[in-house]
Amino acid sequence: MTTALPEYPNEVVTQALLRLVKVPGLDKPAALITLDNGLDYKKPNSFGPAGLASLDEAITRATEAGPAFIALTGKPYIFCVGADITGMPFITQREQAVALGELGHRVFARLKSSTIPTFAFINGAALGGGLEVSLHCHYRTVSTGAAALGLPEVAIGLIPGWGGSQLLPNLIGVAGAAQVILQNPLTQKVLRPKQAREMGVADELFEAADFLERSLEWAAGVVKGDVTVQRPEVDKDMWDGVLFFAKQQLDERLHGAVPSANKALELLALAKDASFEDGTAAETEALADLIMGDESRASLYAFDLVQRRAKRPVGVPDRSLARKVTKVGIVGAGLMASQLALLFARRLQVPVVMTDLDQTRVDKGVDYVRGQIDKMVGKGRMDEGTAAKLRGLVSGSVDKSVFADADFVIEAVFENLDLKKQIWAELEKIVGPEAILATNTSSLSVTEMAADLEHPERVVGFHFFNPVAVLPLLEIIKGERTDDAALATAFAVGKELRKSSVLVKDAPAFVVNRLLTRFTSEVFHAIDAGTPLSVVDTALDPLGLPMRPIALLQLVGPAVALHVGETLHRAFPDRFGDSPNLRKIVDAGLPLMVDDEINPEVVALVEGGSAPLTADEVRQHALDALAQEIRLMLDEGVVAEAQDIDLCMILGAGWPFHLGGVTPYLDRSGTSERVTGQRFLPRGVAGLPA
Repeated sequence: MTTALPEYPNEVVTQALLRLVKVPGLDKPAALITLDNGLDYKKPNSFGPAGLASLDEAITRATEAGPAFIALTGKPYIFCVGADITGMPFITQREQAVALGELGHRVFARLKSSTIPTFAFINGAALGGGLEVSLHCHYRTVSTGAAALGLPEVAIGLIPGWGGSQLLPNLIGVAGAAQVILQNPLTQKVLRPKQAREMGVADELFEAADFLERSLEWAAGVVKGDVTVQRPEVDKDMWDGVLFFAKQQLDERLHGAVPSANKALELLALAKDASFEDGTAAETEALADLIMGDESRASLYAFDLVQRRAKRPVGVPDRSLARKVTKVGIVGAGLMASQLALLFARRLQVPVVMTDLDQTRVDKGVDYVRGQIDKMVGKGRMDEGTAAKLRGLVSGSVDKSVFADADFVIEAVFENLDLKKQIWAELEKIVGPEAILATNTSSLSVTEMAADLEHPERVVGFHFFNPVAVLPLLEIIKGERTDDAALATAFAVGKELRKSSVLVKDAPAFVVNRLLTRFTSEVFHAIDAGTPLSVVDTALDPLGLPMRPIALLQLVGPAVALHVGETLHRAFPDRFGDSPNLRKIVDAGLPLMVDDEINPEVVALVEGGSAPLTADEVRQHALDALAQEIRLMLDEGVVAEAQDIDLCMILGAGWPFHLGGVTPYLDRSGTSERVTGQRFLPRGVAGLPA
């Protein structure tokens, strides 16, 4: 008995549109199949059951037409971004997952086994199943305008399930395949067209302007024998060694906590000697197991947050209230301020001016920005014309009067409330009446900062995360008197900066720093109780967090962690401890890590009590503390919903996709109900039982 495919009630069907195209030099026409869901590039092509059926029918009709070759391409800017993951929640039985996997394999395999030459003209983004269908074609061209290519499934708790794990390593070698299937997804990277051509994923690279015409001509040359496609033979001697090394790296980073990564490794190992049929059958079984598991559903929840909720932040005032920003002022010229200057200049393309206490500091900040621009030119990431323009946009001064015509001024100075209040008092006499005043404070009250100003309504929190160019989160904090115009402008600027902005109430340390500090407080409570640093540092390994606690503290900076901790200890002394050991580490000025190991001098420095905890106890105490703090934050209205906390932790703290966010993990583990008496999310969400 054949199991019915899952129903995708909301599937936006990607149609496979067939037309016969006359190509110069060929007696027969080419059969060109264009994938198109009828929407613009903002709604990419994807494959659900109906989309696969449409492609299946198009291949049949193309084959019956007896063309010189069959070619597959996409709508403008988009080839195909893979499976329609919006239908995953409707897969309720493992047999349905198997059926979907087998359908994709059967349809795609027709392109691989075709006696008529098949080509993929990758004109735009090709991800997941989109790249996999192209790998089934005999030949591939790629456009310079293709935004991204890759197999990102591992990052969302799945594996390339439609042939990618078997075809790619046998096309470009297992080392390149491991990069595309494992390393890139776990570091949120994709292939660019030139890189795809260099690795051998594509056979030819053509300019976007005449991509289709050039691809048709090239394909005709291949068919006639005028063009010979040469592919280096895949070296299998190092296959096992490459995968052994890859597994070591995964174990060191993830500690076995990501099932999809381990499954992908197994499939890459199988691809060395297994037949294509056996390999793809194993893919189907692995995919079905993962689809029905908690991790994939949690990952899809996280993916939905990043792709949808992050682009439609909750609580944003009408965008028509936003004021135009034609010049940006930055108070400070240190590292954070310099990073901000570069970001604002690149994204807003308006003059950016920095100020500091003396010319030496100002010059150092401006030189940093220009040095980073030069590095981008050197790496080919920016042309000289753009670089010259950006250099001209960034300037510095010791005189704050340069802010007189700035529309948006942000301060990035030391975390001292009196200092920040003094700065705003000075600036309010200089800037125009409608200029927005933003603070990059990580923990101080925006309301208190603006309390003595004549116009506190235009002060808004604008909290970036370090490194500014890498981390996408921007916490936008509404003070008690911040008005809608200031808030709308802040969100408009955040969007132009290409950041994912979340509206946050003016509460101590906001979201990410409050939770990380509560977490750190529990870590140091265990250390103060006598738990060895090595036990504390590895206690969270089963979660597969991106960094261990001590390395995270090193990245944040012990002095910064101590300052934020003191702020929260004053606000909530019953929950945020004041660790003597953390203070000793800061006073000693010792690095926490040396050669990726805990500094022995730090180990010798800390003093603990006589009640050490086990690793399991450390982990559970930390999770219990997070559950309690999140419930309190939601009750206080720090953010609109639990989803916003999850989004902040994913984008600002690197909380892993495979856990789905903090709140669904706490729900699934039972921690939420045990600690707070209730769940954070409804049943059936993010891998929670329905």
